[in-house]
Amino acid sequence: MGVILKAENISKQYRLGLVGTGTLSHDLNRFWYRIRGKQDPYLKIGAANDRSAAATENYVWALRDINFEVQRGEVLGIIGKNGAGKSTLLKILSKVTSPTTGVIKTKGRIASLLEVGTGFHPELTGRENIYLNGAILGMSKAEISAKEEEIVAFSGCQMYIDTPVKRYSSGMRVRLAFAVAAHLEPDILVIDEVLAVGDAEFQKKAIGKMQDISKTDGRTVLFVSHNMAAVKNLCTRVIVLEHGMVSFEGQTEEAVDVYLQGQQFKEPIDLLSRTDRLGNGNILFSQVRFINENGHVVTDVVSGRPITIELELKKIRPVNYAKFFVGVAFLDKTQQKTVSFLSDEMGTDFTFAETTDVIRLVIPNLYLRAETYSITLQLSDDGAKRSGFVDLIEHAATLNVLGGDIWEVGNVNRSGNFAIFPGTFQ
Repeated sequence: MGVILKAENISKQYRLGLVGTGTLSHDLNRFWYRIRGKQDPYLKIGAANDRSAAATENYVWALRDINFEVQRGEVLGIIGKNGAGKSTLLKILSKVTSPTTGVIKTKGRIASLLEVGTGFHPELTGRENIYLNGAILGMSKAEISAKEEEIVAFSGCQMYIDTPVKRYSSGMRVRLAFAVAAHLEPDILVIDEVLAVGDAEFQKKAIGKMQDISKTDGRTVLFVSHNMAAVKNLCTRVIVLEHGMVSFEGQTEEAVDVYLQGQQFKEPIDLLSRTDRLGNGNILFSQVRFINENGHVVTDVVSGRPITIELELKKIRPVNYAKFFVGVAFLDKTQQKTVSFLSDEMGTDFTFAETTDVIRLVIPNLYLRAETYSITLQLSDDGAKRSGFVDLIEHAATLNVLGGDIWEVGNVNRSGNFAIFPGTFQ
């Protein structure tokens, strides 16, 4: 195998509010320190890369002290929230920009797909851009010609291949750019979230191609994505970035769990302040939280995975727990009810609630398609009749369901607004 890429103490600092490196006085100050053999004075300052916080300093560390190695033939995933520093790291690895401190050591050619149409000249045709990109990678015309037809066929842009790229749609540019990057045999292929621009059919084909070039050809892939199902299917190891620093590095399953845990609410969802609730108020839903299979409070869950909805109650007046009813409904973005969990249909006996203030709905496999769902909570103490609610809160919380390989065949389920029921075609 062997190490093909190594990042040592990579940091990147930017000056806020300005285009360029900074003011003339700062540049002169840096120059004065440099000729005296001293450290850049501005490396000692700078805020952490937390985009949600107000700026308190003139400098920010987009990345800070990043260290990792990548083996030949490995598929390394890089995940994190928007603004965590993923794209900045890829640009440094691709030598689009230079690090403020640290060094990147690589062996072999690097092909990057960081933005739609990266490296394409808009006035040149698709075919001409294939040769241009190949030349940038250091390939001969004969080598590029041997791959040309394969690239054109994979991109699906045969009709427009001799049309200037400026007339391509964003999806067509991404198709051709990926086809060029994947087929011109780079030693390291760097892919940003740009694949999300493509349609579902192309995304599936692109992921299959990345698997082929890593497993069959032994080439290395660095992959950034917010699609956790794609990360799980493709990556052998994952780095999680948070505020410009590595918060976790390790196996894919554990890394995805760390990332999803990082999407948790900072505090449980407080429902006592809701004034738009219905019911007699004898018992109130006070808090709701979503807990994944590893016991972490989250706002995201992968389709087909377990989830527990924990409901905390505030008891105001006595009720008949023998006739207790709890309902939890999932509504899609059009406010259509997708699925409901109703305690009377499950035959739940809630007499245990006399001695506890917490009720849990345990869902072994959440078979919902990828979408953000709104949760409605309802509570009654007249059993199946449900003629009068004790408490009813619409849109009590939201849960983001990510696409998942629920059939475990390598295919991520499509997004949509309906439930998936287990079954087989025979």
